[in-house]
Amino acid sequence: MDIAPVLSMHRISKEFPGVKALDEVDFRLYPGEIHALMGENGAGKSTLIKVLTGVYDTDGGRIVLDRQTVRFAGPAAATQAGISTVYQEVNLCPNLSVAENILIGREPTRFGHIRWKTMRRRASELLHRLQLDLDVAAQLDDYPIAIQQMVAIARAIDVEAKVLVLDEPTSSLDQGEVERLFRVMRQLRDQGIAILFVSHFLGQVYEICDRMTVLRNGRVVGEHRVADLPQLELVGLMLGKELEGLDDLPRHRPDRAEPVVVAEELGRVPAVEPFSLTIHKGEVVGLAGLLGSGRTELARLLFGADRPDTGRLTVRAEPVSPEPHESVRRGIAFCSEDRRTEGLVEQLTVEENILLALQASRGWSRPIPKRRRQEVVDWYIAGLDIRPANPNLPVRELSGGNQQKVLLARSLLTDPCLLILDEPTRGIDVGAKAEIQRLVVELAGAGMAVVFVSAELTEILRMSHTIAVLRDRRIVARVTDTDHLDSARLLREIAG
Repeated sequence: MDIAPVLSMHRISKEFPGVKALDEVDFRLYPGEIHALMGENGAGKSTLIKVLTGVYDTDGGRIVLDRQTVRFAGPAAATQAGISTVYQEVNLCPNLSVAENILIGREPTRFGHIRWKTMRRRASELLHRLQLDLDVAAQLDDYPIAIQQMVAIARAIDVEAKVLVLDEPTSSLDQGEVERLFRVMRQLRDQGIAILFVSHFLGQVYEICDRMTVLRNGRVVGEHRVADLPQLELVGLMLGKELEGLDDLPRHRPDRAEPVVVAEELGRVPAVEPFSLTIHKGEVVGLAGLLGSGRTELARLLFGADRPDTGRLTVRAEPVSPEPHESVRRGIAFCSEDRRTEGLVEQLTVEENILLALQASRGWSRPIPKRRRQEVVDWYIAGLDIRPANPNLPVRELSGGNQQKVLLARSLLTDPCLLILDEPTRGIDVGAKAEIQRLVVELAGAGMAVVFVSAELTEILRMSHTIAVLRDRRIVARVTDTDHLDSARLLREIAG
């Protein structure tokens, strides 16, 4: 390009104990472009963004914004300089209203008092740009995660930004919401704003982005125009290897003569209409449907995270009281889609997070012996390839894919007969995704029953022995012959 970059990062390096997260990374972002930052989990994408936005200080290199060398003391300084960021995990205040979250720190005031009517009108106007009609006076946590993500985006675009950083903004959005967001992104690009876009949805990257920078193991392995880099070559750059074998998931046949969990007219109004579902030994049951169809709500009912209004649940022919402690005792494990809020304890280490459920099952008066702790944790870190392989590292320092593996390790330690995975590959790269998919197939092959929730139809198709299709919060179809099912037919079932 003939014009100068609005942002450039030169030879950026960043180290953590036991790992070099960034190794002399160069990055350029031009005004009026949408630029994808690509790479596996652990490649350095999140670290680069946190260095850019002042969350981390750099160990080496320099950042140039609008031809001026800058060094931000924190995210607020970066925002003030014109870098606005929306992180993958919604980072808002759920106890405040929608309007307060959008305009927090920038509330219109008069004589020292907030002008509530003006603030709500301004918030409504911003949401209207995203084609959202919300009650901006309502508390934020009255809305689902997808809507909260759109609120975070509305907040970001209200700032007079030179650079807009979107870190996995579409991971909780349905197709209609993604299209709305892309319309806004194109408008902002046409206004000259530079947009840094991080996504693991390769189709979205090829639809919306102009250029991309690819990271692997903390280094830049390529900078390309999107139109010039075929998707297969991109994945090869990200993984450092060809894709051969990623689609080779040999599935065994489940033992349909041995039901593990049976739900009979289980329901909770208005979350999920009463449904019946039988899950067999060694069977992967995929839950497919659009956002808001009831997939997560059904999974939570099976675990007892939400209490049903109707029906009953049996595990190995024994009735189960629908509440989490009883479910865990009977051999049901659940990994929530919201791993930050409902899964991990970010202040604890990798080891402590892995052992949490096992220690709880023993009771806190019977601590796990130190030698046993070390053996168990080392085995799961090696077996699941959790990186960095440092059990004493705070779990918040891990990438999304490795955090997901920590949650899986915790669940597997309880030796469940049914493992419920709600969007276990959401927001992680293709390599980690393939590893988790292979693990699920291996667990099913060993006799474990699995409920697998995913928004990606190809993933549901390649993983599942049985697919339950949800629409409008009820099961509308069941497919047991998935070997002869393609995405077009499944999409027709979902769309009705």
